[in-house]
Amino acid sequence: MDRIAAPMLELMTNMATIQDIGVSAAINILSAITFLLAFAFLRLQPINDRVYFPKWYLKGARESPSHGGAFVRKFVNLDMRSYLKVLSWMPAALKMPEDELISHAGLDSAVYLRIYLIGLKIFAPITVLAFIILVPVNWTNITLQSSKVQHSDIDKLSISNIPVGSKRFAAHLTMAYVFTFWTCYVLLREYEIVATMRLRFLASEKRRPDQFTVLVRNIPPDPDESIGELVEHFFLVNHPDHYLTHQVVYNANKLDKMVKEKKKMQNWLDYYQLKYERNTSQRPTTKTGFLGCFGSKVDAIEYYTSEIERIEKEETDERGKIMKDPKSVVPAAFVSFRSRWGAAVCAQTQQTSNPTVWLTEWAPEPRDVYWDNLSIPFVYLTIRRLIIAVAFFFLNFFYVLPIAFVQSLANIEGIEKAAPFLKPLIEMRTIKSFIQGFLPGIALKIFLILLPSILMFMSKVEGLTSVSSLERRSAFKYYIFLFFNVFLGSIIAGSALEQLKTFLHQSANEIPRTIGEAIPMKATFFITYVMVDGWAGVAGEILRLKPLIIFHLKNFFLVKTEKDREEAMDPGSIGFDSNEPQIQLYFLLGLVYAVVTPFLLPFILIFFGLAYVVYRHQIINVYNQEYESAAAFWPSVHGRIIVALIVSQLLLLGLLSTKGAGQSTPVLLVLPVVTFYFYKYCKNRYEPAFVEYPLQDAMRKDTLERAREPGFDLKGYLMNAYIHPVFKGDEDDEKFSISDEPEAEQVLVATKRQSRRNTPVPSKYNGSESPSLAEIVNDQRL
Repeated sequence: MDRIAAPMLELMTNMATIQDIGVSAAINILSAITFLLAFAFLRLQPINDRVYFPKWYLKGARESPSHGGAFVRKFVNLDMRSYLKVLSWMPAALKMPEDELISHAGLDSAVYLRIYLIGLKIFAPITVLAFIILVPVNWTNITLQSSKVQHSDIDKLSISNIPVGSKRFAAHLTMAYVFTFWTCYVLLREYEIVATMRLRFLASEKRRPDQFTVLVRNIPPDPDESIGELVEHFFLVNHPDHYLTHQVVYNANKLDKMVKEKKKMQNWLDYYQLKYERNTSQRPTTKTGFLGCFGSKVDAIEYYTSEIERIEKEETDERGKIMKDPKSVVPAAFVSFRSRWGAAVCAQTQQTSNPTVWLTEWAPEPRDVYWDNLSIPFVYLTIRRLIIAVAFFFLNFFYVLPIAFVQSLANIEGIEKAAPFLKPLIEMRTIKSFIQGFLPGIALKIFLILLPSILMFMSKVEGLTSVSSLERRSAFKYYIFLFFNVFLGSIIAGSALEQLKTFLHQSANEIPRTIGEAIPMKATFFITYVMVDGWAGVAGEILRLKPLIIFHLKNFFLVKTEKDREEAMDPGSIGFDSNEPQIQLYFLLGLVYAVVTPFLLPFILIFFGLAYVVYRHQIINVYNQEYESAAAFWPSVHGRIIVALIVSQLLLLGLLSTKGAGQSTPVLLVLPVVTFYFYKYCKNRYEPAFVEYPLQDAMRKDTLERAREPGFDLKGYLMNAYIHPVFKGDEDDEKFSISDEPEAEQVLVATKRQSRRNTPVPSKYNGSESPSLAEIVNDQRL
């Protein structure tokens, strides 16, 4: 413990004071107000309308205010009265009812907002109770004042100010129970509400291709039949009354790269053509080398025109190769059924006695399919996931080294060592408060900017086949990273290797004690981080400075048509993979510090309130969700909050063991056990609604739909739903589609197999010969 005590004492001597927190709060509040005022002004300007309200344009419910009127009014809002309502967007964001919000933005977006509501529901009562009960209990002691350890006024509000062995710890134990039961109650109610919302949404949702479609993977090869014929025979035999049609999957990754490259070249061509139209006296030129900075100088318009022609030729050749080469068809297919009930039975059951082939799962909706990974052989997925697991471990472990280095420079001693000549400036009170109260939080936030992109790349390598599953997997990785590197890494002093050495020389039951000792000392750091990321960061989100700049650059240099303008204003989606883990970090901090240092709670409460309003506005007016998973992510959200709750209980147990309150151990050990069984109950009770589709609901929806639309052409509706995007909208579409015969007729293909292992009954038509598939199906229908 002596090896740990030294860095702990060093940490305490570098703690931010109330004045430092005040400086940080002033900077972040000023930043947030600046961002909000800038947004309030910029959103009123007609020239920025497509940046701040793109969702309404995509829905066709809003027209550009720059189409008519005086020239100046096309760019600047001259109505002075509108500037008096700078905060009118806030009540407008809260005004839309939840049912209307679901209809407008989808269930995923509406349920995502409920994560912020949970934060408000959990922490509002906890904050009130903590300040009424725990803060007076902590403040009315003189333990820190009489000790030789340097401390700040914030520490007097924490559990550190309670003397060893004091009976006052009973208040903290009682509040730990109260906070746990309240959190579990809120989570139970929300799980029930969200599960009901999901089932109601699925029952009332309009017809979608994924409701009737199953993704089949690892189709075993057959020497006598193509993948398409094999799929059709298998499902005609095993699902004769429900199979409707299928679409094989082509490996079009190379073609997709060509299409993207051609689009990139077209953008450059548009740019140079617009440039030439504005100045016809001089033809634009470019260099053919790297980034247009090296190589020979050529005429830009002619060069990019020739490049587009070359790519188009290669693209045509590649399309022909895909059509003719059987190897371009991967052992996977999207199989559609006549009813939701038939699709549910297939997606939720094992198809053969060999559990490694003919693997079925619900197909993602067409927008949600991540086509690049469908071409990965199924046998490689386990190897890929093992490699990524190892890579993530090392990333998670060693990423703390540069973070620790940056954090070391973001404090007084670190800067003085790196730049001794700055010591007189740094010792000035205002500068010192700025460094201790603001710099560590902003340094950490900057260093985490690239991490979500790295984790998303790793998730793609794993081979997941939908954008939603990629985002959920990436969010899981990001949460693990934040837990170990931001939470634990910031609490335990020293580098990753020093931490490892410390933990290896301790027994497992000493680890909570070690971390528990350090928790109160780092409250001020997390307060600064919450203000930087949770206050100023959220306010910066609504300003959309980066999309604003990109839109105007594209609008000036590339836009030639309304379609180009729509692409330029593409708002993207909400970014579940990066935003949700950061929200979970605030749940973790709030639950851990609720009993230890309640002074942190108001800062977290402000974050949840501000973020709820901001992201509600963004979901209503800006973000256009790429997919709809019907809140499939909720079990993960619930599970991570449970993990945060259990971690808070274990760390409190470790902290109290250092305070001479060992007799409280049996009392506290009850909490994680109860919390775990609560999690198991919720998992068994509600999670099936997020994994399986009830057959009763499927049959009810099918029956109602058939009664309302008895003559609907379902086969025509599903025929081209799962064609790779590079084949859609071009003349080759029909070459990749399934036959367009009427739905009432079953498409049958004569088998080419010598051995008909899938024939379910002995032959009764031609002696020893097996019947044809047409004979079997017709016989079963009689």
